[in-house]
Amino acid sequence: MSNGAYATAYERSINDPDAFWGEAATAIEWITPPTTVLDASRPPFYRWFTGGTLNTCFNALDRHVRDGRGDQVALYYDSPVTEVKSSLTYAALLDQVSRFAGALAGLGVTKGDRVLVYMPMVPEAVVAMLACARLGAVHSVVFGGFAPAELSARIEDAKPKVIVSATCGIEPSRTIAYRPMLEGGIDRSEHKPEHVIMLQRPQLTSEPGPQAHPWVEHDWHALLVSAQQAGCVEVAATDPLYILYTSGTTGRPKGIVRDNGGHAVALRWSMENIYDIHPGEVWFTASDVGWVVGHSYIVYAPLLTGATTILYEGKPVGTPDASAFWRIISEYGAKAMFTAPTAYRAIKREDPGGEKMAGHDISGLRNVFLAGERLDPDTYHWANDILHCEVVDNWWQTETGWPIAANLRGLDPMPIKPGSPSVRVPGYDVQVLDEVGALCDRGNEGAIAIRLPLPPGTLPTLWQDDDRYVSGYLSVYEGYYLTGDGGLIDEDGYVYVMGRTDDVLNVAGHRLSTGSIEAALAGHPDVAECAVIGVADDFKGQIPRGLVVLKGGIDAQAEGERIRKELVQRVRDEVGAVASLKQVDIVAALPKTRSGKILRKTMRELADGKVPTIPGTIEDASVLDALKDTLAHTQH
Repeated sequence: MSNGAYATAYERSINDPDAFWGEAATAIEWITPPTTVLDASRPPFYRWFTGGTLNTCFNALDRHVRDGRGDQVALYYDSPVTEVKSSLTYAALLDQVSRFAGALAGLGVTKGDRVLVYMPMVPEAVVAMLACARLGAVHSVVFGGFAPAELSARIEDAKPKVIVSATCGIEPSRTIAYRPMLEGGIDRSEHKPEHVIMLQRPQLTSEPGPQAHPWVEHDWHALLVSAQQAGCVEVAATDPLYILYTSGTTGRPKGIVRDNGGHAVALRWSMENIYDIHPGEVWFTASDVGWVVGHSYIVYAPLLTGATTILYEGKPVGTPDASAFWRIISEYGAKAMFTAPTAYRAIKREDPGGEKMAGHDISGLRNVFLAGERLDPDTYHWANDILHCEVVDNWWQTETGWPIAANLRGLDPMPIKPGSPSVRVPGYDVQVLDEVGALCDRGNEGAIAIRLPLPPGTLPTLWQDDDRYVSGYLSVYEGYYLTGDGGLIDEDGYVYVMGRTDDVLNVAGHRLSTGSIEAALAGHPDVAECAVIGVADDFKGQIPRGLVVLKGGIDAQAEGERIRKELVQRVRDEVGAVASLKQVDIVAALPKTRSGKILRKTMRELADGKVPTIPGTIEDASVLDALKDTLAHTQH
């Protein structure tokens, strides 16, 4: 398409959202068509498609079977950690979902009840989510392996009638028993579920202990044997589909609410227009169903579209090596994939020359989409060089549920600018504001905010906490949703996200984003990944510190001093002497959450001598332990 297609769509979405989203809504099958597209009667609590009724599960499964896709594979399951592969057609997945929905209904689950899903990356997790949607129940998926404290906070807030779990999760080097954490989480919570459904995995079976529990436990398979198939329950477009909690470290976690109608319309629209994936095509998202990416782009968007989704229980490296993604793409014929930049940095570190790609035919791959952390230009160029397809950044949040900024590959493919997720997605009136809320000139950094109303599919509020929604997101700039990220929009309309606003450094009165300094470090040929934190300094207020992980095969002992000097000079050359970067530490690994986000705040607190905030989502606490001595020594 011509470059005018995007401009036309974007302008229409902002100036006439009723017409734009009303048209997009025709891709969803409604029981009762909505009477109002955008309901602005109670700002800032905007609602989409009021008066409309539908069922999300019907749109994801039943209608495809009815319309002739019953024999098409809906879901490929590939688990290198258990050496299991399987597939489910749309008809087979519908059968399992309707039976499990019947089992839930038999336990008393009805429309509006909450069901907490605490499971690993197995097809049953997808079945449980869709079964809840079928009944109009509200699922809350908690990342499998979450510790009891985080689990109990979510149980306390969501108050689930039923919890669905499994006996274990499996990592490349260990098996993680879920029962002790699940029972510990329930014990800590004042709210108790009425029922627990347990999937016994052959890698670790377990039975309830001898102590009495106030809930009844059921075996997944035994429950399905006697279950009757359940039909779809009609729900309002504005009824909640799910609650997804953001990683909270203190106090009550924030429960992001997703509605049924806006969610279905936005994800269906995004799949073809942003990701260029159409009915019948294969799509690979390497994430986890416990994260928003897993909700949106492993489960709902591909199935709403009638595409085939891949559920992968493995890692980018280590299961068995850095060829894992290439095998999946080749074996299943994926047209596009989506993962975090961290995954590609891990592959780059293990196989910088791309030799592991040999023997895997990935010629059918059109696009690779990366989101979750800033895609640094060096990783972009590396991936682009070895893949021979478009590597596309996109930027969004748990709260929004789908991209805020992207390169719309299905609507109007645009030139890629490394370091930018490209342009504002239709529906998102993104602006950059200064400290007093005035619009920044193009090219100037400020706070990235989105003018209300947010488009369909984004959070309408927090679970049972409208006041916290307003105070946490809408109170800084009137009429705007605050993203919490800083950045700029350039003369061509490309958005640059430079990092969280609490990662903006104030060095002797100069505001510098950690993203710009990290980009300079990441461009060094020996660096696999890096992080920059601001630490307290008596003279300058804050000074930056760099932590870098070197590519495989480089001797840090022999080459470290040279590399450190070159990195300091790179930052002087590319960011300027004002950055005052003097200390770069070479480390074995950076601490991350399981979704790949680097724990900059935690490292900053350690460097400042504070008690660190360690989220329950940390992937490997030993990485942080190994850094404590390094972070404790800051050069001034």
